[in-house]
Amino acid sequence: MSGAAFPGGGAAGRDGGRLRIPAQREQRNAPDDLPVDRAPHRSAPSGGVPASWERHVEVPGGEGPEEGSAAPHGQEAAEERPVPEKTSKGGCRNASGRPPRYEHATLKSLLGAWALTACAPEEAQAVEAHLPECHQCSEEARRLRGAVGLLHQEDSLDLDPLLRARVLEGCLGRRPARVPVPDWAGAYDAETARLDALLRDLGDGYWSAPVRLQWFDGAPVAQQFTVGRVIAHLTAVDGLVGRALGLPSTSRGLGGPLDAEDGRGAPARMYRSRVPGDEELPLDPWERTTADWEARGHLPGATLRSMWRDQSHQLVQTVAFAGQGVADLGVDYGYFELPFRDAFLDRAFECWVHAADIAEAVDYPYGPPAPGHLHGLVDLAARMLPAALARRRRAGLTTSAARLVAAGTPGRSLRLEIEGDGGGEWYLPLDSPGASASPEKAVAHVAMDSLEFCQLAAGHVEPERAAAGQVGDRAVIRDVLFATASLSRM
Repeated sequence: MSGAAFPGGGAAGRDGGRLRIPAQREQRNAPDDLPVDRAPHRSAPSGGVPASWERHVEVPGGEGPEEGSAAPHGQEAAEERPVPEKTSKGGCRNASGRPPRYEHATLKSLLGAWALTACAPEEAQAVEAHLPECHQCSEEARRLRGAVGLLHQEDSLDLDPLLRARVLEGCLGRRPARVPVPDWAGAYDAETARLDALLRDLGDGYWSAPVRLQWFDGAPVAQQFTVGRVIAHLTAVDGLVGRALGLPSTSRGLGGPLDAEDGRGAPARMYRSRVPGDEELPLDPWERTTADWEARGHLPGATLRSMWRDQSHQLVQTVAFAGQGVADLGVDYGYFELPFRDAFLDRAFECWVHAADIAEAVDYPYGPPAPGHLHGLVDLAARMLPAALARRRRAGLTTSAARLVAAGTPGRSLRLEIEGDGGGEWYLPLDSPGASASPEKAVAHVAMDSLEFCQLAAGHVEPERAAAGQVGDRAVIRDVLFATASLSRM
């Protein structure tokens, strides 16, 4: 219910959501239940109207004037005499000449209940008849109706997860950032912010909640971990990117404390993950995560979140200052390497997937990335498919015929069509990662929704159960779907 202006200094009732003044009934000078010829004939005090109307009046000397007789000298019939205005108690004017049924103080005390539509019908009618005549009460009623509108909030108080991205987009559109974040790091920046907002909303009571993680390792794998361990896993693997950038680790309990005056501005509570004499953490993501859990398993969830968020801020800030010069430098993952532009997309993809895992575990709504960011994640998975297919072929895990061709020469290809937000079209070489792919050499066509494709690449959907349109060589299509699932890891 919202407040509205009161026309004519008053308001009453609702008509189509707007306040209106009730229609004024025709007033009579005598009470409705008394005949006009039996209306009491009393002289009004000088300058006013009688102080009150009495329903039964005995006229001294018997009955009142007979029909047709003249009124006493100086007394006019009520119907013919103009009624002078009088300021009633409290400052309201009664222009009708008929005193109000309630005193001004009583009507004023009913305004709160009237604004809440909690008055009895008779009281509401009296208030509504009073408001057009009293500016003071009209203004008070308008303020009360506005306050009631604030009490009836029907919109959801949950913030849109994409609100931050939209606000930043609007701000940057008006005034570009002095140190802009590279496009290839934008998805990571947005997804870490969304996960941080999720963790803030959940609070400290959910750090031990079980989260089911799934991936594909030749067959579907699923294990349960706590929310705190999932965040520690993200911190450990993100640390590979920080290691390639030369950033100090913010790990605690893995070595000696940093000097607070070492020039980096690091507080004394932060710790190094690598100090002289200590062994470095493994590069393999799974082994690195296991070592990190053993070293930091005793830390509370709020501390793990703070460490992860501080590190994500440092990563984005560092590449923003470094600019495009680091885009093609490599990040070592142990058994494979990715350039920074792809490593940040890889970390954004895993951050989104694990944030969705956490949200599902605690029954919290969580949407996909923005369409532009989602396209970058789909494009990364599509570009990684030829190498993944070649690894499976060397391991003897494929069923389609192998045809080796020299790098750069035309070979068989598969048309991958991704529909929905973030979609597109890619031609994938089948015979060698370095072969050229073209529509003329396409032997199969696969069409999938963008979110279904991402779920397959995350190991959340089994290749045989993936919803995909298929045309062409079935063995090739099967190999490509399994290669997509093999991109997943814990």
